[in-house]
Amino acid sequence: MATSRNHQGAHGIGQAEGQLQQQIEAATELQGGSKPDRDVKRAANRRDSELDEIIET
Repeated sequence: MATSRNHQGAHGIGQAEGQLQQQIEAATELQGGSKPDRDVKRAANRRDSELDEIIET
């Protein structure tokens, strides 16, 4: 029975983490996030980089 409780607890933790992530995303959309966060996200979504020039040559 302890195994079942542990499994239920783990499932509950996963749900809580998912809800927190959704709240973070919603708050970021409303508030715009911080400048460093926006810069990192923009850089991560960039299709080209300085490495492309090095690799192609």
